[in-house]
Amino acid sequence: MTRIAARSPVLLGLTGGIGCGKSAAGAALESLNVAVMDADIEAHRLMRRGMPVYDEVVQAFGPAIVGTSGEIDRGRLAEIVFRDRARLELLNTLVHPAVRECWRQWTAARFEEGRDAAVIIPLLYEVGETAGWDAVICVAASEALVRARLRERGMSEQQMTERIGAQMPLDEKCRRADYVIWNNGSLKELKESISVVYREIISKRERSL
Repeated sequence: MTRIAARSPVLLGLTGGIGCGKSAAGAALESLNVAVMDADIEAHRLMRRGMPVYDEVVQAFGPAIVGTSGEIDRGRLAEIVFRDRARLELLNTLVHPAVRECWRQWTAARFEEGRDAAVIIPLLYEVGETAGWDAVICVAASEALVRARLRERGMSEQQMTERIGAQMPLDEKCRRADYVIWNNGSLKELKESISVVYREIISKRERSL
């Protein structure tokens, strides 16, 4: 593991629209020795049976969201929350505080190691997590390409429209971000763009010393 000797670590927020390639961008950062945490994966872990968030979500949305395995059926839950903005906001209220605490503890541990860190937060702006980042990177893509990617995941046109509509408009996320990376091309191009942006962020940090 490479430690950072000349400067303090940086903390990056990585956001963007559904189907824009946030996970791929996170993987590109990892290849640059940046520690990366995905808030969605952490949310899924916290909603597993036996976790406090599980009980709160089942109590709020009812036993119908529980599958035969005893775990929350995320597909059933999605059908509820993406058709009702108030229910989506309720879910975020129940889950997000626990996720936020996890990434803060995780970030502190990475900083102790002297590593740069990034947290992938799809709803970074929607849940008001705008403070504390050295930079926010928004990954974007054209709507036509986003829909093509979601179609490959098996989503119907209605599901795509619901999920896209449940998020802040992508152009607004781009406007608020410190850096925007358009992921309309190849994976190689995405990696190159991530590298350029990351090195610019590090250069700015080093010049400020």
